[in-house]
Amino acid sequence: MTVPREPPHALSPSHFRRDTCRSCGGRDLRLVVDLGSTALANSFPRSPDEFLGELRVPLELYWCAGCSLVQLLHVVPAEQLFSNYIYVTGTSDTIALHNQRYAASVVQLLNLRASDLVVEVASNDGSLLACFQRHGVRVTGIEPAGNIAEAAVARGVPTLNRFFGEAEGRRLRGELGPASVVSGNNVLAHVDDTLGFLRGARALLAEQGRAIFEVPYLGEFLENVEYDTVYHEHLCYFSITALLRLFEEAGLRLVRVERHPVHGGTVRVFGAPDSQVREHGAEVLELAARERAAGWSSFGCYERFARGVGDNKRAVLELFARLADERKTVAGYGAPAKGNTLLQYCGLTPALLPYTVDKNPLKVGRFTPGTHLPVLDVEALLERQPDVVFILAWNFADEIVRQQAEYARRGGRFVTPLPLPRFRDAGIRA
Repeated sequence: MTVPREPPHALSPSHFRRDTCRSCGGRDLRLVVDLGSTALANSFPRSPDEFLGELRVPLELYWCAGCSLVQLLHVVPAEQLFSNYIYVTGTSDTIALHNQRYAASVVQLLNLRASDLVVEVASNDGSLLACFQRHGVRVTGIEPAGNIAEAAVARGVPTLNRFFGEAEGRRLRGELGPASVVSGNNVLAHVDDTLGFLRGARALLAEQGRAIFEVPYLGEFLENVEYDTVYHEHLCYFSITALLRLFEEAGLRLVRVERHPVHGGTVRVFGAPDSQVREHGAEVLELAARERAAGWSSFGCYERFARGVGDNKRAVLELFARLADERKTVAGYGAPAKGNTLLQYCGLTPALLPYTVDKNPLKVGRFTPGTHLPVLDVEALLERQPDVVFILAWNFADEIVRQQAEYARRGGRFVTPLPLPRFRDAGIRA
């Protein structure tokens, strides 16, 4: 049954606020945590002249009492967020290895052959699809950011510069034929019309095909107080319980779920057309039952999460105050979207954190949104040798520490921020 949607409440041409849950249409939406009015996490100013013109939008996290979906209600239009983008997946060794294993696993599991088509939605620079290509499988990427789509095409990955939804899924089936796999990594959370997006995947999918999505998992989000993954691109924070309802309404059944450590805790879910599979998989239903037993269907666990968020902010500020008293120099590592939530919520301006470094050339030379830290090339760590590196891209901490072994050999120390700040080298809390 399709749930009727109430018209959104417009705030300005740049964003609007929903009045109802985007999954069940319910109105019993309870505020979990208010992270303030923040600049968009991937809108890096090029110069100080752009600081005053930054768009700031309320960043508030809600829980739906009707279906347990955790979500944002303030929505920035996708065209504004994604038409030109500066996040690319190809800069991380961790993601490169994850993509290689992902493609090999899916090819083997589904016995994909040269005649099969894999379509990835929000395919970014084509890093994952290139791995499927090496297995001899046909691929097509759907990428809304024109600059990133061009980069994918340049590396030999066929990519269409389009936004995806229900109508586009039907159109693509007519253009490309049915897909054996419709894949989407870290995109399902980015769309306001989640149900329409899944229906588009169902329309594009072959009857024996699989819709495979990776999303950050609510379990690690709650356990590790990963509030920095809350930003305006991430409209939803998924449990299996919430995904079961959405997939069912879209004409899909969840037949398989895998847990992966990437991005601080990810689930990879496999959906099959309900015309072929009548019931959800037993392991999927078992995981949903464990979620209910853990209390995710009641508001108490979200109140505990909110207290953890406040505890983290206090601990981060205490750490920076102590480092300043000790006259220690500090730099950030990474300019990820998640880091920009933490920087803004904790108020870490250049007075406390003078700069951060990043490997992404599209970010180097710009400033972090809202807090305006200069983003320098990673070579600056050895050139300046700060006493402490505060790892904003903590989901890649192992990779970063390994790559910066020379910095550590010279006496540098690393701190990860969540759930509470912790020095990596000493294994003690900061």
